[in-house]
Amino acid sequence: MLVKLTAARVIDPAHDVNDVVRDLYARDGRIVAAPGASERVDREYDAAGMIAMAGAIDLHTHIGGGKVNLARALVPDLNRREILRATAVASACAGGPAPSTLAAGYRYAAMGYTACFEPAMLPSNARQAHMEMGDTPIVDRGAYALLGNDDFLLRSLAVGADQRAINDYVAWTLHAAQALGIKVVNAGGISAFKFNARTLDVDEPHPHYRVSPRRVIASLARAVHELGVPHPLHVHASNLGVPGNADSTLATIAAAEGFPIHLTHLQFHSYGTEGERKFSSAALRIAEAVNAAPNVSLDVGQVIFGQTVTASGDSPLQYRNARHASPRKSVIMDIECDAGCGVVPFRYRDRDFVNALQWAIGLELFLLVRDPWRIFLTTDHPNGGPFTSYPHLIKLLMRREFRNEKLAAIHPEAAAMSALKDIAREYSLYEIAIMTRAAPARILGLADRGHLGAGAAADIVVYAPHDDPEIMFAAPRYVFKDGELVAERGEVKQVTRGSVHTVKPEFDRGIERQLAGYFARYQTMSLESFGIGADELAELSLARELITHACRSR
Repeated sequence: MLVKLTAARVIDPAHDVNDVVRDLYARDGRIVAAPGASERVDREYDAAGMIAMAGAIDLHTHIGGGKVNLARALVPDLNRREILRATAVASACAGGPAPSTLAAGYRYAAMGYTACFEPAMLPSNARQAHMEMGDTPIVDRGAYALLGNDDFLLRSLAVGADQRAINDYVAWTLHAAQALGIKVVNAGGISAFKFNARTLDVDEPHPHYRVSPRRVIASLARAVHELGVPHPLHVHASNLGVPGNADSTLATIAAAEGFPIHLTHLQFHSYGTEGERKFSSAALRIAEAVNAAPNVSLDVGQVIFGQTVTASGDSPLQYRNARHASPRKSVIMDIECDAGCGVVPFRYRDRDFVNALQWAIGLELFLLVRDPWRIFLTTDHPNGGPFTSYPHLIKLLMRREFRNEKLAAIHPEAAAMSALKDIAREYSLYEIAIMTRAAPARILGLADRGHLGAGAAADIVVYAPHDDPEIMFAAPRYVFKDGELVAERGEVKQVTRGSVHTVKPEFDRGIERQLAGYFARYQTMSLESFGIGADELAELSLARELITHACRSR
């Protein structure tokens, strides 16, 4: 079937196209060049005067895995307060700060998102994570496997394993978990928590393995790079949320030793200790470091005022945060001695000094980091706020007057300490398209996503222009997934299945002999039962297609 979008104003940064009027065509799920004059168009949509972009991509959103289910179970009362209105195919699906699998897919699609990536999949829990993401309709998905607190890696580093062995283990993990990348959360710190340590800074030795976070980060960043995995090591740095943690963040950048590194939810890692309250913004220091380091990319983890639920693999952090829970309940747990997690409901308040300054710090990072190809729009859903707040966040970035109105309404001391009022920058539609489409596709290695060139997946979003960007981005006129109309004017019209994205770097299978002995002695499942094969993944994920992306030769 041939679909035509007529006279759209195309914004496609991957091809340096900025507001050029043209027709778009899609056939069999792919964007195609203009057909011959004799070829019949099956469906035509009038896009005259409207803005067309590729489907948006969220490279960091917690939509699958054990802690997400814990969050859903912990706050059913909060989820029930918000109901996704009925549509032609979706009725009464719970929303809230921890939406169900169905609600997540519907809401993302209704906003123009066509791909979402879970950033913290524990390899031993990968089956459940893939099954949960498989229950999330319409959008493409994938996940980053967690390493850096696992006993096998820390043991290997402690006995001086060479880099080739670390590379083989990382590659094996990607295969076994069917992952797209590697994530490290508070390197070594979650493991140290189990040995009664409450913090572990970048250069502190682990109390048991005597391995520092710096060494964990250096070895994993190098492994990911040398294996040719497109997405750099995805790093949740040490001391999240701690005043003065900007020093740890800068040390983490140095720990990568020039290898590519992606710093995630960086707002939570950009704090100083200035002022009477010993809590201040270090966004300028961090932004200057990022601007000077082309090997570094980041997503922000913007705080949005209101109720949410925080769900993190950083169990020491959540142990500290549990006393601030709202409502007062929490879950802190260990997972297979290889990771941990904590779930704590939380309400961000604009008249609270700390929350208000966190909000300002996130916006400062967005506006001070110069390259939109290296900074990504996230709230660390649901930790900084639900992903449904993205249209509001886009308005804050595009409209300085609106941003300053909100700044004037927050805690006055926080507003006075922020540099936000002096920053004149406003994002353009072209820059929004970079940070939400072209750049995520490029950094994840999704060659056929994030752009509107011939051969790309026909993930197309058409927006009716509006003076208010929040209105424009909240309810696109049309959303096409693989060439099929799935949403219109903010309502889901058709439920489809997205694809699953993975990488499969080459490695020496000899690592499996070492792992077999380790699994037999220490793990609760056998090595043979641990890995997920392609047939099993297809069954778990209900995917339209299983897509393995090429690893680059180094």
